[in-house]
Amino acid sequence: MFDPKHIQTLLAVHREGSFQGAARVLNVTPAAVTLRVKALESDIGAMVLIRGKSLRLTPQGQAIVSYAQRAQLLEDELMRSLSLDQQTFHGAESWSSLRVAINTDSLATWFLPGVSADLQARNILLDIVVDDQDYTHEALASGEVVGCVTTLSRPMKGCVAEPLGVMTYRGLAHPAFLDRCRSTQGELSIHKLLSRPAIIFNRKDALHDQFIQTHLGLRQPSYPRYFVPALDAFERAIELGLGWGVVPQPVLRRNNEPVVRPHTMDQLAEIVPGARLDVSLYWQHWERESEPAQRLTRAVKSAARAYLRP
Repeated sequence: MFDPKHIQTLLAVHREGSFQGAARVLNVTPAAVTLRVKALESDIGAMVLIRGKSLRLTPQGQAIVSYAQRAQLLEDELMRSLSLDQQTFHGAESWSSLRVAINTDSLATWFLPGVSADLQARNILLDIVVDDQDYTHEALASGEVVGCVTTLSRPMKGCVAEPLGVMTYRGLAHPAFLDRCRSTQGELSIHKLLSRPAIIFNRKDALHDQFIQTHLGLRQPSYPRYFVPALDAFERAIELGLGWGVVPQPVLRRNNEPVVRPHTMDQLAEIVPGARLDVSLYWQHWERESEPAQRLTRAVKSAARAYLRP
């Protein structure tokens, strides 16, 4: 039988990314965290963490973290069921905390506006892991989260993949920047475009390469790049004419009004007029969910129906 303190300590180390961070949230010393992790490794006869510049879970550590998170959700569900009004427990308001992985574009457009009412009505707290939509499923596979918005359509082991809808992207640039990418006849010069910078969100962002391959017919070309891993700054860099970018088309509400975003980008011009890049999104979650996680799944699917293209 494993010591619950050892398992919770590993979970804290994983969530905080360091022994020091885990010590802070557990209100113990870093030395105590180290001793607990070593004791857990001694109990199972295997390493649970790979130490280095960053801490990574071993397969054994991933299995334990997944178990701990599922057990925590079940305990939360039990506490809520024992509380007759399901709102208070021992005189305090009862909240369920769920860890999810969401891509930045979804988070900044449809996800939070779509689920906010349900989160408040159901007393659900979100611990959001932000990653590229092509990589969010890795957090689910490792047991770090209970659900993720992803481009992966194939259900992972023990999971369900629910189609959400389509996010549409356009290639945009400041008109003055685009003018410098034209030939003497006024047409877009692919050579000139690729000799000038692109604004990339981060090194996991493959949307530019997909756009270039789909609409310019080139596969994995070389071009100078700015990396700007913050949505406001990413869009601002395009507005300032530093480079061109692949930007999500404004998401609409049911009444066809756009979701408010920090920068409207109305003054920007399309790299290829009318060219769109569609990205299909899915909500992957555990097949066996706690009641709060089921409520979140219903809220996410409802939000997607309201904001995304089918």
